Amino acid sequence: MASPAERYAAARRRTEESRTQLAQFASTLGFDLDGFQLQACQALEAGRGVLVAAPTGAGKTVVGEFAVHLALRTGRKAFYTTPIKALSNQKYAELVERHGPASVGLLTGDNSVNGEAPVVVMTTEVLRNMLYAGSPLLDGLGYVVMDEVHYLADRFRGAVWEEVIIHLPTDVLVASLSATVSNAEEFGAWLDTVRGDTEVVVSEHRPVPLWQHLLVGTELYDLFTDPAGDPLEGDEGSLVPGAIVNPELVAMSRQQLRSDRLASAGRGRGRGRGPGRSRPGGGRYAAGPPGGRTPSRAQVLEVLDGAGLLPAITFIFSRAGCDAAVAQCVAWGLRLTTPEEGREIRAIAEERCAEIPSSDLAVLGYWEWLDGLERGLAAHHAGLLPVFKETVEQLFADGLVKAVFATETLALGVNMPARSVVLERLVKWNGQTHVDVTPGEYTQLTGRAGRRGIDVEGHAVVLWGAGTDPEAVAGLASRRTFPLRSSFRPTYNMAVNLVEQVGRERARDILETSFAQFQADRAVVGQAQQIRDQRRALAGYREAMTCHLGDFAEYFALRQRVGEREKELSRAGASQRRAEARRSVEQLTTGDVVRLPGGRRDVFGVVLDLVAGKGFDGPSPRVLSQDRQVRTVSAHDFTAEVLPVTRVKVPKAFNWRSPQARRDLASSLRNALAQVGGGDVPPRRRGGGAAAQDDAVLTELRERLRAHPCHGCADREEHARWAVREEKLHRDTEALQRSIEGRTGTIARTFDRVCDLLAELGYLTGDGTAVTDAGRTLRRINAETDLLVAQCLRHGAWAGLGPADLAAAVSTLVHESRRDEGGAPERVPRRAQDAIETTVRLWSDLTDREAQHKVPATREPDAGLAWAVHRWASGHRLDAVLRDADLAAGDFVRRCKQLVDLLDQVASASLDPAVRSAAREAVDAVRRGVVAHTSLT
Repeated sequence: MASPAERYAAARRRTEESRTQLAQFASTLGFDLDGFQLQACQALEAGRGVLVAAPTGAGKTVVGEFAVHLALRTGRKAFYTTPIKALSNQKYAELVERHGPASVGLLTGDNSVNGEAPVVVMTTEVLRNMLYAGSPLLDGLGYVVMDEVHYLADRFRGAVWEEVIIHLPTDVLVASLSATVSNAEEFGAWLDTVRGDTEVVVSEHRPVPLWQHLLVGTELYDLFTDPAGDPLEGDEGSLVPGAIVNPELVAMSRQQLRSDRLASAGRGRGRGRGPGRSRPGGGRYAAGPPGGRTPSRAQVLEVLDGAGLLPAITFIFSRAGCDAAVAQCVAWGLRLTTPEEGREIRAIAEERCAEIPSSDLAVLGYWEWLDGLERGLAAHHAGLLPVFKETVEQLFADGLVKAVFATETLALGVNMPARSVVLERLVKWNGQTHVDVTPGEYTQLTGRAGRRGIDVEGHAVVLWGAGTDPEAVAGLASRRTFPLRSSFRPTYNMAVNLVEQVGRERARDILETSFAQFQADRAVVGQAQQIRDQRRALAGYREAMTCHLGDFAEYFALRQRVGEREKELSRAGASQRRAEARRSVEQLTTGDVVRLPGGRRDVFGVVLDLVAGKGFDGPSPRVLSQDRQVRTVSAHDFTAEVLPVTRVKVPKAFNWRSPQARRDLASSLRNALAQVGGGDVPPRRRGGGAAAQDDAVLTELRERLRAHPCHGCADREEHARWAVREEKLHRDTEALQRSIEGRTGTIARTFDRVCDLLAELGYLTGDGTAVTDAGRTLRRINAETDLLVAQCLRHGAWAGLGPADLAAAVSTLVHESRRDEGGAPERVPRRAQDAIETTVRLWSDLTDREAQHKVPATREPDAGLAWAVHRWASGHRLDAVLRDADLAAGDFVRRCKQLVDLLDQVASASLDPAVRSAAREAVDAVRRGVVAHTSLT
């Protein structure tokens, strides 16, 4: 029992805590804060920055909302940043509901609402641009929340997060919210370095337990069990003592492997039941593989519905696959909603889409989309019209849509949790090839399962398919390997902004504080220790190879030079023999019998003709071998001069495709070989030995070697063994040293190369230390192709163009064709053609210079959208534009919104009044109809 003093102290502590801002904030939530939330909020109130790394759905955003609370209570500003506009809009709506519209603003590329409010939600790029521009909105800023800060690993946009963290004023507290990453401590250490006192708060506990399953046919199996066969929660199951992968699943996997082998053997014999037929009588596994068919998508949803596992998100790594899945379920007749829910869904969808012109609804696929929605089914991917996506998100959050088929981008963006997550495959296309899903990706995808405050548990379901290994799935489910890797690199816009603000030398120092350099330097620490260890080992090796008769290192160097000279002569001899072989092959004629290269036994062939080689290759003989096989032998396959053994008469009308003709000629070949003793040819003496005998340099080296005192040492070979080890370790140590030199200062060296190129082009002064007028134009351009845009403006590539033609020309710097889009030549508007060709010429010149300066190349302009944009900006109907463009509506709208953003920048940056005017008119021409209505992406 506590003493009176202890009880008094506890009472005082509770009283003090009740007066804190955290206590006031917590009292408004309606639920108790978790330990990690308390720890992070207490750090913020104590004046420290925080990094919170926790699973999806754990409640990280509570920490961000407390930062907003602190700003409002202390009279300072708070900026809440998100990676995408849809999240910004979602968070804006939540904060308005909590604090009122007067206190909250929104700044995205599309919207500017109450930007001077004490709390402003924005995309991270907007804050970066504010920092470079020195915006007055930064005055009084006290807190910045960086939601989804793990986006800094994104190779296209990740640098923006580091720029913001580095450039924010030092008195601003940063609350960084991240998914669970395996190197949170490393990231926190960097934040501590650049931002000051930062507390790292890591939680791997899921507030809603996650169960892992495999769906075999139409039957769900738990992935983990205890030794008695009882299920375990998959999120922790593999870590529970005695936990094992479900033995039934392991047995099924082995059964399928045996069945596949038997089926393969059966196909070879042309008999057997085959792997697709179930056993008589069915049995437990008859519902699906092994022993049956994989269930359709509609059947999968019916199984989940019957098990009470809806709503569900099914991840399909293909946009077309997501749309096809909805169509398949509709065709199946699947309906997951009640009539009342269907009517409510229709009302919401009609209200959200009311501003879309009725003439565009059909081409947008509105009626098919609405039919799926009313059934509780929807797709969600980047090709979907933004307003359609937003409606799906709202209906899913309201529990009206029960099944969403989505690409993996949903796992990284909008807050859209479900009761279950389904993965159809564990392989995805990464833009270049098919790759396995990583443990980190699996964790992110399945992290959507389980809605806090709604579901008691979440469920991750993997569909059983050919080659499914339950133990491999268990490995994905139980490993937490999602390291955060910086993608930071200096850009042209970043360089001119930094040089203008702080000068080149200070800018160089700032870039050295990036997370990319921090990670490189930490790796160098381990390599430097390895070098020190290896140098100690080298000293020991040198001592072991010491010879009492002389300098063994000198003797060993001579031995190496002798070996190297022998190899040189051998290579020269081999090259000479290959040249002789090529010349002799060219002299072969039809009927010559030659020994064929390769194989353990001698095989002979008769030359039928000489086939012309490709490129610089000489002719290659087509031959018929003793076993009646016809093949073409490359001249490169012969390693020595080719001498005919004998000759065989080849009929003039010989057809090598005729089996009878081959049989007859092979018989003649065998008879001819028998007459010359089976083709025995005395081996030719290789010239390498003779060359070595006659080489004066080699002779002199061998004489010096024999004359060296160490040559007569009784322990010579023992010393040599230590010398070999020393030489190899010395090479490895030098390679490590070069690696360290390559890592140290990499960001600063890249920055220097970027600045040198900018100085060469006139965007910086000749010495690269100050920004020119052209550089100030570049400062106003924030795009992936920033320098190319500036070059086009500077060289007048777009001068004299009307609004529609300008939009078409500028679209080449926005559009990037997907790999599945056709390869037909792009149709280009006639009046914009010269401008596009000039843009491409400027790009070509720029990439040549980038190669000279060893700077990453700027992406090539892509005219694939130019015709569609020109027609849209000229006022054509959406259905005609999309039909000609062969683009998904969502892709077209998204590209148009990116184009509007770039045209805005052109209007701001250009020094040509006509170009500025055309750009402003182009913005209005493109931002119409469905493009103007869909403000969220």
